[in-house]
Amino acid sequence: MRKMASYSINLKRSVEKDLRRLPGAQLPRVLSAIDQLASDPHPRGVAKLSGAEALYRVRVGEYRIIYEVDTEAREVTVHYLRHRREAYRGL
Repeated sequence: MRKMASYSINLKRSVEKDLRRLPGAQLPRVLSAIDQLASDPHPRGVAKLSGAEALYRVRVGEYRIIYEVDTEAREVTVHYLRHRREAYRGL
């Protein structure tokens, strides 16, 4: 769990595995986008996923960060980090 700004960031175990599989050039961009969710969990370009009660997605190049915001607990939980081809399967 990372602690920053006003929201804490929780990464599911599967996200940690997804991060290890990212191409090297994408890793800093994705980590930066995740860290920015701590100060602004609804950044510009965010989309609420239809059919999912509390899931949002943010685009980082060809990758999608799928996450949930708990405003009362001030937590952002990142559920998935996937390539855009596979990001929405099984949601």
